[in-house]
Amino acid sequence: MPTTPARPLSDLTWLRVGGPAEIFFQPTDLEDLKATLAGLDPMVPVFPMGVGSNLIVRDGGIRGMVVRLGRGFNQIRIDGDLVVAGAAALDAHVARKAAQAGRDLTFLRTIPGAIGGAVRMNAGCYGQYVADHFVSAQAVSRAGDSVTLSADDLAFGYRHSTLPDGWVLTEATFRAPAGDPEELEGKMAEQLAKRDATQPTKDRTAGSTFRNPSGFSSTGRADDVHDLKAWKLIDDAGMRGARKGGAQMSEKHSNFLTNAGGATAADLEDLGEDVRKRVFENSGITLEWEIMRVGEKPG
Repeated sequence: MPTTPARPLSDLTWLRVGGPAEIFFQPTDLEDLKATLAGLDPMVPVFPMGVGSNLIVRDGGIRGMVVRLGRGFNQIRIDGDLVVAGAAALDAHVARKAAQAGRDLTFLRTIPGAIGGAVRMNAGCYGQYVADHFVSAQAVSRAGDSVTLSADDLAFGYRHSTLPDGWVLTEATFRAPAGDPEELEGKMAEQLAKRDATQPTKDRTAGSTFRNPSGFSSTGRADDVHDLKAWKLIDDAGMRGARKGGAQMSEKHSNFLTNAGGATAADLEDLGEDVRKRVFENSGITLEWEIMRVGEKPG
């Protein structure tokens, strides 16, 4: 498929901000992806973009080639206790299809985004992470070669994995325990109801803005300890509802950065940095971004 120059990216991100991709490429299939990367000048940087759910593209846009996988990479298949999902398959769809087959990947149901990003960020919810179920992944290297990656290759950490620059994840395989389909559906319905009650799901956000310090996960359990949660530190610093331009820290859940209307990428990133500064001044703790910020600031 031909590439597109100067393709605006704001309509492809959940926050609806950001400048253009210098080159935009949506491969039709694996061979198209491999051939295009192999033929691309090695000096041109490559940025794989998912569904834009956990992303701020800066207002100056992204230099190099942005690769966004489409329908040729969203297949989901079940093979015994293995669930194989294309990198463009939505996390929620993978959870639902697995549940229908009596396989429990319910932790993925409320995670915004697609499988490639979930693997890249070792996404997790309710005390479970991608790393807990991960078997292997397929990727295409910057040079255009097919590569199989193990958990050791990706070196999973809290909200992190190690993937060489310019490599594009194309598929992941997970091992999923058995479960009753009706019970799994009920479990996911409860998770959705809880999420909708506590998070600003109708606003323009990019999911959680900052990682919980020291790897303290949000398990969703009633006995969960909240003293080192990012939202609590933000509240204690007086930054719930804080605004800058069109950006706002949500009143409903203070660890959600929202485009409240007309925000620029700079508004969002600058407000986030204000929050980090205030939290550090108040608690001595430095919050780490969970949202990926990429691209150039305007010259």
